[in-house]
Amino acid sequence: MSSPRTPSSPTPVHRSGFACFVGRPNAGKSTLTNALVGTKVAITSNRPQTTRHSVRGIVHRPDAQLVLVDTPGLHRPRTLLGQRLNDVVRTTWAEVDVIGFCLPANEKVGPGDRFIAKELAAIKRTPKIALVTKTDLVQGDALAEQLIAVDQLGKEAGFEFAEIVPVSAVAGRQVDLVADLLVPLLPEGPPLYPEGDLTDEPEQVMIAELIREAALEGVRDELPHSIAVVVEEMLPREDRPADRPLLDIHAFLYIERTSQKGIVIGPKGQRLRDVGTKARRQIEALLGTPVYLDLHVKVAKDWQRDPKQLRKLGF
Repeated sequence: MSSPRTPSSPTPVHRSGFACFVGRPNAGKSTLTNALVGTKVAITSNRPQTTRHSVRGIVHRPDAQLVLVDTPGLHRPRTLLGQRLNDVVRTTWAEVDVIGFCLPANEKVGPGDRFIAKELAAIKRTPKIALVTKTDLVQGDALAEQLIAVDQLGKEAGFEFAEIVPVSAVAGRQVDLVADLLVPLLPEGPPLYPEGDLTDEPEQVMIAELIREAALEGVRDELPHSIAVVVEEMLPREDRPADRPLLDIHAFLYIERTSQKGIVIGPKGQRLRDVGTKARRQIEALLGTPVYLDLHVKVAKDWQRDPKQLRKLGF
């Protein structure tokens, strides 16, 4: 006589898919990506328009794998580079499973946000979550007003946000909740990336971005978008003992005009040395190995407007 069969417990559902953060430049998209992933995969800066690539950060959970696509800020373009960055954004929006619209808590909803909301309204099938970022910079009443304004923004554009979530990536407030709300909106499926992978960016691209972040920090308002970085060579130093490796990295910082060279290099080369020191620390933390970083500044005349130069610099 066969033994009675015990009902098998249902297999837990695993979800995996892509989420994209959008918003005006400097709305906190990269900082939130890094907070969710738990490490630095996107460069951050208090300069708008820092991000130029779709950086993917990968969040691993027992029940899900959430792949975050961090796009450049959508803006009204003034150069060919600006147009290309906007194209990157629109292509990405069309391909993800859920969109997170980042709006800073400390800035009133403005024409830039309405422009993005109108563009988002055209993407009918993709669910949209509003993420009210930088909540550490405002008090309770101001935050409540902003949440109401954001809800109204969606309605005016002709859609409802699936959720409206206040979050502070810097203070670590409600970061896990963001992931909790994004995951159910992903399709069921196996992991898309191996356990332990945090990004699919090539190392050379990440290193170039870290150098550019360090360079941007030094030049504040003088060269907001004029710096591009290309890593020409990465080679382990020969004849080093196995327990004392050294990686040689040679990189070029490209600027648009000869007059900008002095700004990047600084008096007696001090600024470029500072950029090298800061970037080297970040690169060593990323790669887990000592690095010798060799930086040179080159002029690529008006590269933001020149299709040939843009191709050469990877845009």
